Amino acid sequence: MDSTFRVRELVLGIEGLALLRHAMDADDSFLKARVEEIRAVAAGEGVPLPDGGAAVSELDAAAGYASWSARYDSLPSSFIEVEEPVVHRLLDRGPVGTALDAACGTGRQTAALAARGHRVIGVDQSPEMLAQARRKAPGAEFRRGRLEDLPLDDDSVDLAVCSLAMTHLPDLSSGIAEMARVLRPGGRIILSDMHPFVVSLQGQCIFVHGDDRLAFVRNHVHLPSSYLSAFTAAGLTVGECHEPVFNGRLAPGGYEEAIADAARAAWADIPLVIVWTAEKPTGKTEVSAV
Repeated sequence: MDSTFRVRELVLGIEGLALLRHAMDADDSFLKARVEEIRAVAAGEGVPLPDGGAAVSELDAAAGYASWSARYDSLPSSFIEVEEPVVHRLLDRGPVGTALDAACGTGRQTAALAARGHRVIGVDQSPEMLAQARRKAPGAEFRRGRLEDLPLDDDSVDLAVCSLAMTHLPDLSSGIAEMARVLRPGGRIILSDMHPFVVSLQGQCIFVHGDDRLAFVRNHVHLPSSYLSAFTAAGLTVGECHEPVFNGRLAPGGYEEAIADAARAAWADIPLVIVWTAEKPTGKTEVSAV
């Protein structure tokens, strides 16, 4: 199956989404600007498109993150900017112990956990990402492995964190079940992910692949009901759910910067990330005094 598409179609989609969301309440000048930009882009005119509007290729997770690893931390990301404050507040609440950073990537949460005094085990399938993480958190332990098959013993960690990674699994239940397996009774899970709203609308996060090409690793839509079902099936008790919204940041050098007014209108007030907490019950039954 051909898994490429073009930047031009993405630009037209953003313009259309901005129109769809604001057709009833925007002023005439905003609506006119969107229609004019749509006409120009459709005709091959108007703003220059990144990569010349060429094909954007799909890479699997291994190849994608191998390519993305060198640039992953170099550019600001609205997803990380709205996610990190929520996750870090949740990290600050809990006791210190042994923590897992599942799908640790370049180690941004590994470093945050270590700074809070945890003994941290970072797991990722990408050796390129792990190399970046080791530099960022040299005191942590790192292991190569997948979310669906974590290289840890049962009941071996007090805290399990996973950031913006479950979206790459077609079925998130296996990843959540693995996090629950390695968690000790009474332990916590903090899980952040791409919000299903933004995945449904945008689909994929595009990054620079090689010197001048664009690529993506596929995101899958996981509705809140899917997370709840997976938490329940894994024997976990859900604590909190947070949904931080778009903060106005557009990816530097990306196709949305070329149509900034439309892009900001398209994503205004839409949640970018969903953050969950869950706990593994201790199994103890409290007896009330008579």
